[in-house]
Amino acid sequence: MSSGALYNDQGGAEAAVEAGQENTPTTGGTGGTGAAFRLFNTDFKKNEDLKEMLESNKESLKLEAMKRVVGLIAKGKNASELFPAVVKNVASKNIELKKLVYVYLVRYAEEQQDLALLSISTFQRALKDPNQLIRASALRVLSSIRVPIIVPIMMLAIKEAAADLSPYVRKTSAHAIQKLYSLDPDQKEQLIEVIEKLLKDKSTLVAGSVVMAFEEVCPDRIDLIHKNYRKLCNLLVDVEEWGQVVIISMLTRYARTQFTSPWKEGFMFDDNEKTFYDSDAEEKKDQEETKPYTMDPDHRLLLRNTKPLLQSRNTAVVMAVAQLYWHLAPKQEVCIVTKSLVRLLRSHREVQFIVLQNIATMTIQRKGMFEPYMKSFYVRSTDATHIKTLKLEILTNLANEANISTILREFQTYVKSQDKEFAAATIQAIGRCATNISEVTDTCLNGLVLLLSNRDETVVAESVVVIKKLLQTQPTQHSDIIRHMAKLFDSITVSMARASILWLIGEYCERVPKIAPDVLRKMAKSFTAEDDIVKLQTVNLAAKLYLTNSKQTKLLTQYILNLGKYDQNYDIRDRTRFIRQLIVPSEKSGALNKYARRILLASKPAPVLESAFKDRERFQLGSLSHSLNSKANGYHELSDWPAVAPDQSVRNVDVIEPVKERAPALGKTRKNKSQDKFYSDEEDENEEEEEEGSESSESSSSSSEESCSESEEEEESEKSSGDSGKNSSSSEESDDSEQEEKKKAKQKKSKASADSGSDENGNGPVGHDSCSSAESSSESGSDSEDDSADSPPPQKKNANKSQSKVVMDNSKNQVSLLDLDDFSPVPVNTSQSSVLSPSLMSDLEGLSLSNMSPTLQVTSPTFSPVKTHELLHHMSGKGLSATYHFPRQPCLYQPSMVSVQLTLTNHSDQILEEIHVGERSPAGLSIHCFNTIERLQPEASVTVSMGIDFSDSTQAANFQLCTKEDQFNVSIQPGVGELLTPCTMTQQDFSKEQGKLMGMNETSATLSVSTAISSAHAVSNQVLSVANVGVVSSGSVSR
Repeated sequence: MSSGALYNDQGGAEAAVEAGQENTPTTGGTGGTGAAFRLFNTDFKKNEDLKEMLESNKESLKLEAMKRVVGLIAKGKNASELFPAVVKNVASKNIELKKLVYVYLVRYAEEQQDLALLSISTFQRALKDPNQLIRASALRVLSSIRVPIIVPIMMLAIKEAAADLSPYVRKTSAHAIQKLYSLDPDQKEQLIEVIEKLLKDKSTLVAGSVVMAFEEVCPDRIDLIHKNYRKLCNLLVDVEEWGQVVIISMLTRYARTQFTSPWKEGFMFDDNEKTFYDSDAEEKKDQEETKPYTMDPDHRLLLRNTKPLLQSRNTAVVMAVAQLYWHLAPKQEVCIVTKSLVRLLRSHREVQFIVLQNIATMTIQRKGMFEPYMKSFYVRSTDATHIKTLKLEILTNLANEANISTILREFQTYVKSQDKEFAAATIQAIGRCATNISEVTDTCLNGLVLLLSNRDETVVAESVVVIKKLLQTQPTQHSDIIRHMAKLFDSITVSMARASILWLIGEYCERVPKIAPDVLRKMAKSFTAEDDIVKLQTVNLAAKLYLTNSKQTKLLTQYILNLGKYDQNYDIRDRTRFIRQLIVPSEKSGALNKYARRILLASKPAPVLESAFKDRERFQLGSLSHSLNSKANGYHELSDWPAVAPDQSVRNVDVIEPVKERAPALGKTRKNKSQDKFYSDEEDENEEEEEEGSESSESSSSSSEESCSESEEEEESEKSSGDSGKNSSSSEESDDSEQEEKKKAKQKKSKASADSGSDENGNGPVGHDSCSSAESSSESGSDSEDDSADSPPPQKKNANKSQSKVVMDNSKNQVSLLDLDDFSPVPVNTSQSSVLSPSLMSDLEGLSLSNMSPTLQVTSPTFSPVKTHELLHHMSGKGLSATYHFPRQPCLYQPSMVSVQLTLTNHSDQILEEIHVGERSPAGLSIHCFNTIERLQPEASVTVSMGIDFSDSTQAANFQLCTKEDQFNVSIQPGVGELLTPCTMTQQDFSKEQGKLMGMNETSATLSVSTAISSAHAVSNQVLSVANVGVVSSGSVSR
C-alpha cells in the first residue's frame, strides 16, 4: 500500500498501520479493518507537507508553515519531529519568520539539544541584531538550551544583554539569570554581579524581572536592595502587574528587617497621613501630651506608594498590598485594605477561595475590620461548598454579643441546606458560637437538641457530637438532654454519633442511673455488629458502670468483656484485656485495681472549639504556604521586627557629579593651529590654571595630524593641558613604539614619535581628554604606530577632520554600548566641533573580547560542505552505519577542537541500545563525545555532534563506536583545509603574518586552473570545497 493512497487532510495515514499490514497476514476484510484502525494512530508522514513548506524557497510558504507549527504547539500537540526543518530557518532574514522559529526553539531546544547546539553561532550573531525583539528572542532560546557546556556562552550573553540599550532585552536577561542559575548554581557570584547592575536600572520594564531573579538567586542579599529601595518604591506604581506582586513581596521581607515595629504597646501613633500637613502648633500640642511613635520616612514611603495599588484590576496585586499592610502597617491603618478585599469577592471562585482564606486569618485577630461588611459573607445558593465553608468560618469569627442573633438566624437557614457537608459545618459553627458567647449557650443547645429529631442522619450525628462537647462545659445543668439523647440512641445509625452518646452516658452515668444499665443491655445484644469505635465506647461504658453500679451490670460487663476478648480487631482485644485487669480484682492485677475509679472516672477538661485558621498565622498572608497550611518549597519566613532600627543612611544614594577622568570626553583645540596633539590625562586633575604662554610655544613636537576637537575658548583648553602633560611620559614609553621605530627607517618620523613619548611641556594646543589610565596605556602602542606614518598634505586636512568627525560619532556610540553606568554624561558645547584622532579611532575599532590578533578578522564560513564520509558501514557495524562531515562551525566545547557532525542509522530490524564512544587512540586524544543514545529504532537516524582536537595535524583520530553488545573501531582523518579558521586581512598584514610561518606550520599548494573554470567565482568554489578559508574582494588576500 502506497503512502500516497493512505494520506488524508485530517492527519494522514498511520505508519503503524502500514507496518502492521506488512507484518500481519491479511484477510478478506483487511481493507475495512485497516480503515477503522487508521483513526486511532498517528503517521510519520502527517507533517510531510509542513516539512516541504519549511524547506521551500518562498518566504510566504515558510511563514505559513511556521504559523501552523506554532498552532500545533498551542494545542498541545507534539511537533518535535519538525525540529531539523525548522532550525534551518533560524538564520532567515524575515523578521516575522525568525520570531516564530525562536518561539518553536524555546519549546523544543531542551529536547533536541544536539541539533540546537549546531545553531549556537546563529544565536550569537542574533544577539547583535538591530531589532530588539530578535536580540531578546535569541537570548531566550540560548538560555533554554540546558547543556552545561554552553554555560560560559550563556553567561557572556547575559552580561552583554544586561548592558543593552533596549529595556526589553535587559528584561529578558533578567529572566535568563534564573534559567542559568538552575542549570549551574556555581555561577551564583557572577550572576549576583549582573543582578546588582540590573537593580540600578531605572526602567519599569526591568524592575519586576530583576527582583524576581534576586528572589531566586540571592534572596538573603538584602544589602543589594539598600541603595535601590527608594527607587523601587517610586517605580512601583508604573511596573507591570506581576512585577508589582514580586516587588511588594520582596519589600515586605526587607521592611521587616530594617524598621522597628509599629505595633509596640504604650506608644501613641501619629495620624499617619496628616503628619505631612499638620501645622507646627498641632505638632507641639501632641508632643506635650505624649511622645508619639515616629515612623521611619522610608517605612512611610513604602506604605504611601503601595496604597494606590489597592485599586488595581489585578487581584494578585490587591492581595499583595493587603498582606503588606497586614504585616507592616500600624494597626489603625490596616483597615484601609478591607474594602478592596471585599471587592475581590465578586471575582471567580478560585480568587474567592484564596481571598476568603486570608480574610478568615485576619478576622481571628481583628474582628472589627470586616464587621461592617458582614453581609458580604452571607452564603449564596450558587456558591461552591468550599466557598460556603469559608464564609461560615468568617461569620463565626465575626460573631459577638451584638450580632449573634443575626448570625444564628442565618445559621438556621444554612442547617436546612441540601448540601450535607455544609449543613454539618453549620452545626459545628453553632457549637463554636455557643462556646465563645456564654449568653447564647443555652439557646444553641436547645436548638441543637431540636435537630436531633431531624430526618437527615448527617445533621443528627453532627448535632450529637457538638452537644457532647457543649455538655462537657456544664454537665450538671443538662441531665435531661442526656436522657433525651439516650432515648434517640436506637434511631441513630452514624457510628460517631452513637459513640458520642455512649461516652456521655458513661461519663455521667451517676446522673442517669436508671437509663445507663438499659443502654448497656441493648449494646450487649448488638455488640458484634457495631463498628470498632462504638465497640470501644461500649467497653468503656461497661467498665464505668461496673465501678458505679456493679450489682446490676456485673454479669453484663463480664459478657461484653468476653465478647471483646475474641474480637477480630486487636485494638478491641487489647482494650478488653486492659479493662479486665483494671476493674476485676485478681492476684495478677496487684495494686492497680485500687486506682481504677480514679483512672476511669477522673474529671476531664472541656474541649476548646477553635478556628481551623488559627495556626495559619505563622505564614505570610497570600503565600502558598498559608493556603496549604504547610511550609512550601521556596518559602521565605518573615523575620521578627528588630529591637533597634538599623542605620537608615545605607539607603541614601549619593548624587554622582560628572567626573572628568571617567567620562569619554573629547579634547578641545583651537582653530588657528595647524597641528594638534593627543594626550591622556589621569593625574593631577586638581590643577585649575595653566600659563597661557605654553600655548605660544612650538606648534607640535610629534608628526601626528590627529585633532581631538576645535575650540575657541582658550582658557578651557589650557586647563586640561597641564594635566595631560604630566602622565603622558610614562604611558608612551612602550615596547611597541620602540619596535615600530626600528622597523621604519625614517629618522624624522621616528624622532618625532619618540619626542611625543616624552613630556610635552605644554607646547602647542593641547587636546582635552578624560580617559582612564587603562585606556591611556592601551592606546600608547597604536599612537606610536600612527605617529610614525607619513603626515597627510596640509591642503587635505579639512577633509581628514570631517572624515574623523564622522568616525568619532560612530565610535562614541560603540563606547556607550559597553556600559552606560560606567560613564558620566559629558556636557556638550554646540559651538565646538568634535574630531577624533585616527589613532584613537583605531584603538576603539580594535576593541574585542577575543584573544586573537587585531589584524586577524575572523569571518563566518562562506561555504558549508555537504560531502559526507563513511565512518562505519552497516555490514561491518551489524546494522549500525555512521557517516560524518565537517560543518565548519566554531566548536562550542573548546576553541582548539574541530566540529564534526555524525549521522547514525539503524539498518537492522532490532532496536540498538546505548550507542556511545568507547576507547580512543592515541590515549591522549582529546574528544568531546556526544551523549549516550539510549535507543535507536529500526530504520531510524539520529544526528549528533562531536568535538575533536587534531592538534593542528592530519593524524587520524581513532576511537571505538560502541553499542550495548558490540564495539567497532572507526577513524576520522581530516583534510588540511578543515583545520583552518577563515579570516580576512589586508595585503600588508598578510605579508607580516606570512613571515612568521615556518617549518611545519606552513602549508602551500599550487593550483592548476583550466580555461573552463577561469572565472574568479569558479576558482573560489574549487578552493572552498577543500579548505575552510575566507573570501575577500580584490586588493586583499584570502587565507
